[in-house]
Amino acid sequence: MESPCTLVCSIDMKTGYCFGCGRTRDEIGSWTTYSDIERRTIMALLPARLETVERKPRRETRRARLAREAGQA
Repeated sequence: MESPCTLVCSIDMKTGYCFGCGRTRDEIGSWTTYSDIERRTIMALLPARLETVERKPRRETRRARLAREAGQA
């Protein structure tokens, strides 16, 4: 199952979006129950949502680190 999780699980109190992935608490909690269409619909919204959060993650996410390391191999 595709997931936008970046393992930076912290919610922006102003927007209600996760700093790492852009989902709401409800979306995160219900992710496994959503259909593929529902997940794709939400994932299409995430880039715009992430532009609205107050701060960006200050550390490299685990997913980004693994992708970087895989690219170096």
